This record gives sequence, C-alpha cells and structure tokens, in this order.
Amino acid sequence: MATFIFDAVRTPRGKGRAAKNDKPGGALSKVAPHDLVAGLTQVLSDRNSAIKSQVSRLSLGCVGQVGAQGGHIALVSRLAAGLPDSTSVSTINNYCVSGLTAVNQSAAWSHLCPGELMLAGGVECLSQVGFLADKAIYYSDPAIAKRLKWAPPIMGAELIASKDGFTKTDLDEITLLSHLRAEAAWEKGHYDKSVAPVTRDGETVLDRDELIRGKMTMEQLNAMQPAFADQGAAGFDDMMLAENPELSEISHIHSFANCPGMADGAALVLLGGEKAANKYGLKPKAKIRAFAETSGDPVLQFGAGFKAMEQVMAESGLTIADFDRIEFMEAFAAVPLKFYRDYKPDMDKVNVNGGHLAMGHPMGATGAILLTSLVHELERCGGKLGLVVTHAGGGIGSAMIIERV
Repeated sequence: MATFIFDAVRTPRGKGRAAKNDKPGGALSKVAPHDLVAGLTQVLSDRNSAIKSQVSRLSLGCVGQVGAQGGHIALVSRLAAGLPDSTSVSTINNYCVSGLTAVNQSAAWSHLCPGELMLAGGVECLSQVGFLADKAIYYSDPAIAKRLKWAPPIMGAELIASKDGFTKTDLDEITLLSHLRAEAAWEKGHYDKSVAPVTRDGETVLDRDELIRGKMTMEQLNAMQPAFADQGAAGFDDMMLAENPELSEISHIHSFANCPGMADGAALVLLGGEKAANKYGLKPKAKIRAFAETSGDPVLQFGAGFKAMEQVMAESGLTIADFDRIEFMEAFAAVPLKFYRDYKPDMDKVNVNGGHLAMGHPMGATGAILLTSLVHELERCGGKLGLVVTHAGGGIGSAMIIERV
C-alpha cells in the first residue's frame, strides 16, 4: 500500500543567532517557531485545494523542547495554524533526524489509515532555543557522559576523520563545494518551488537562506584553524581512543567552517495514501519506496546514517548508482567526505544544490528540509529515484527512498 507525498515546502534558513549587544540577530530570530509552521501550513493549503481543514495528523520533529519550543510545539503549531481541533499531534525528539522520523512515522500511520491527510516535518529556532538548552545531565557531568559513552557530535566527526585519514584540506574542499553549489542554486531559481518566504504583518522577513557564503575561497577556509582540540582534551579523546585502540591519537582538523551553521527554519511534507489522493483530488509528486530508522555506535555516532541507507537499499533492491538525486546530510565535513570516498556516488547527483555546510542546520527540521529539497529537485531534473540520508549524534540514523510519480 503506497504512501504518497503530495507536496513539501520549507522556510529559508536564518542565522541561528539572537541579537546581542550591538550585533543583530538572525532574520528569523524574532519569529516564533510555531508561526513558521503555521505559515508553511497555509502555503501547502493554498497550493493543494485548501486542504487545511482536512488534515488529520500533524507530526513535528524538534530537538530543543524548552522555552519558545516548549509546551508541545506540534500542539502549539496546530493552534497557530488553525488546523481542526480533531487533528492529532505529536512532537518528536530523535535528535537531528527528527524531521525525517516524523515523516517516517506518518508514512507508517498512513498504511493503517490510507484515507487520511497528514502533515509531517520539523522546526528548530536555534536563535531562540540554543544547542543543548534542555540541559540534560550527561551534557555537563563528565562521569555520566563517560559511562553512557556520550560526546558532543563534533567528536564523532573528528573520530571519522582520524580513522579515515582525512586532512583539513579534504574537509575544506567539501565545505567550499557546498557553498558554491548553494549560491548557484539560488541564482538559478532551483529553490523557487521548495522554499516559501517568511512574512510577518504583510512584510517579507526572509526569502533566501541567510548563511550561504557564495564568494568563499579555499584560501579563506585554509586560514580558519581547527577549533575542537580543547574539547577533545576534556576527556572525550580518551573515551574515543579507548573504544578505538587502533588509533594512537585523535586528529582534530574541523574548523568552525567545516561544521553546519546554527540555523532557524522549518519544513512540512503533505502526505497520505491513495484513498486520500482520490478523496481530496490531490496529485502525488512522489511515493515512498522505503524508509528506515537505525541506531549504532554512540561514540562513532555517524555510522547509523550509513546503516539506514544500506537498509533501505537492501529492502528496495537498489544501489547508489540507481539514484537520480541524493540528499545526504552534511552533518560535519568528514561525514559526506566518507560517503563520497566509501560509496563512490556520482557527485553530480549528490547535494547538487548545496547542503547543510552552506545553508545551516535547524536540527529538528533538517530531515524534512532534505526530503523537501529532494522532492522538488527530482521534479526539476526529471529524475525518478531519490535517496535522503540523515544522521544524529549518539549513533542515530534515518533514510528514505522516494520515486517520482
């Protein structure tokens, strides 16, 4: 029984920075997270037979569920969007794969209720709710972190770079490619259908991703020094070396530029079964062929995304070469570099319009953002098969295969 994607849309990504002293905040720093979701809900309804009154379920990924994103953000967003009181809601924290997990769970729900219309995606405003703002005990207690094998996500990227022998120049090349492709994609209008401007009181607040540095050079990247050795020396290097005795040291080579920027943003996907398509007169853009949620080594962290990717390919009988487009999450520069070197995809089919290294990482929205980009890019290029792969700290992964219809 097929689950169809009828449409998908995202906001532009704003700088995840609050106003401080004389420095202005990001363009979305004064827009409530639930208002971002409400705006996207209205866009999807306007584009699809005014379906807002027919939505039966809203699922949102969100990592920082405190402050402006507390109080059950999916429920608050439903109220802000004017969805029916009967619309069930769920807020999901699966770290940085949360947005794709929300879609995966909705797809599973659709198999049981093929006549229902659902909205699934995610939202994160890091200008308003900072990274690690929920203050989990293992973030700050070294003994608990060691016992639970928790480390900041960047440590997993440094571990991959150490195991695979990457250099900083390798990371800088991947980072530059992301920025140049993102800049070119915007200039060519490749995001015109997948991105909806954010407005407030009739005025446009943001209509383009705010973090892209389209004129960046390798010289500038080379001048940016590695930034995380001190963090590793706080005990995380020892933990990683204990788990990987073949290594004599951890090579700290990521600069801040080799990390996706903190960002604000949201994305929503409209989906349902064949009965919903017929009932509401909707034409699908794609169908979901396979999806997976996986876990893996919490110290290496980013191996689980590869595991999810391999699982959906095995389930569908496809290989990397079969995909017309791939959206692979640029969790840190070492992660897509490992993908390129180990799986040898056609790089002209992967992240063709840039990625998170250029446009930023609104954590709970990321998976839905990548899926949204994939849906519209397949349509733009006339491709048939697409793959999206996401990763999260702690050893969490998710992947999905879609087919354009």
